[in-house]
Amino acid sequence: MSEIVVIGGGVTGLASAWWLAEAGFQVRLVEREAQVGSMASYRNGGQLSYRYVSPLADAGVPLKALQWLFQQDGPLRFRPEADPRQWRWLLQFLRHCNADTNRRTTATLLQLGELSRNAMAELSPVLPPSAFGWRDAGKLIVYRSRAQFERAAALAAADAEVLSAAATVAREPALAALHRVLAGGIFNPGEAVADCHAFCVALELRLRAHPNFLGVTHADVHALMVEAGRVCGLDTSIGRIGGDHYVLAAGIDSRNLAGRAGIYLPLYPLKGYSLTAPIRARDHAPEISVTDFERKVLYARIGGRLRVAAMVDLVGASLAIERRRVQSLMRLAKEAMPDAADYGNVETWAGLRPATPGGGPIIGATRYGNLWLNVGHGALGFTFACGSAKLLAGALRGDTPPFALDGLRLTCS
Repeated sequence: MSEIVVIGGGVTGLASAWWLAEAGFQVRLVEREAQVGSMASYRNGGQLSYRYVSPLADAGVPLKALQWLFQQDGPLRFRPEADPRQWRWLLQFLRHCNADTNRRTTATLLQLGELSRNAMAELSPVLPPSAFGWRDAGKLIVYRSRAQFERAAALAAADAEVLSAAATVAREPALAALHRVLAGGIFNPGEAVADCHAFCVALELRLRAHPNFLGVTHADVHALMVEAGRVCGLDTSIGRIGGDHYVLAAGIDSRNLAGRAGIYLPLYPLKGYSLTAPIRARDHAPEISVTDFERKVLYARIGGRLRVAAMVDLVGASLAIERRRVQSLMRLAKEAMPDAADYGNVETWAGLRPATPGGGPIIGATRYGNLWLNVGHGALGFTFACGSAKLLAGALRGDTPPFALDGLRLTCS
């Protein structure tokens, strides 16, 4: 039985380890941090958006990005770096900013989203949804611009509800403060919210009980050791770790590890922020998962807390929490939902979302016959984790994929 070493203990790496173990492989997980799910998976937006998957790269986005840069509370911030990887990624991103590419990528991601929804459901007998605060809340996307709302309404799914401004507030009363500025909203059933970190912790416990799981090794991976066209081991802080196959699922750190082995991964860290505030008995928190389309802010009730997440900062790999960005997010939250939670007692967080220029993850083989990838999920890591893991396990078994993986494979290295 082949032994597979999965590098990365975030939601993508843990899901990969589970589906590989279920596929009959012996699996070892290598994670740098003391606890799984401690980096990009820790306090992300918490939305499982299986249908709302439109990539950032689209026609008109470069012009919008310039406008966002000059807005005090704009969703985008850019700081030029001397690192050529930033500029290479930006040029690739601009090439993807057209309607045809966006449409093709969106179609593929919708299939990945549906696969992920079904794969998450497969887990429920062994990983109860209550263990990680999962709720089938539905998703409400609200629009301030009449033109944006009408365009979105024309493309809405058959089972989506297109709502007037008044109907939007009636459906989710937590939006009452915005009733004068909303053009309308679109409600999509079947979307969910959950605590990604709690999911990671719960899945690790289930993995430890799996007969094919060899355990979690806490170590910092320095390099992939390559010999004769194959990976022959990992150089780590505790020495060499070996296996038959290796899966790179280490978030943005995958970029450096692959690069040291001569493989270019088109990844860039999109820094995002979140606030997590307790919900008191007197608060009016949203029951539905909400996305404020123009402000690019997400709101999700997760257990007894409100999660507010936003920002796309292209500022390198720093995890420093910048006060101005937190203050900006707080202003937006108080404007949209002033009575939703105890904003005087928030937990702030920043994370690095490893994104590809086109918005789709990279899943599958590399030029090394025993090195595999499950990287680049951007802001949809939690959404796509289970489906991506299922595709990866199928690839290692040699199965025919359930749909064409155009745009989800590494095309240059």
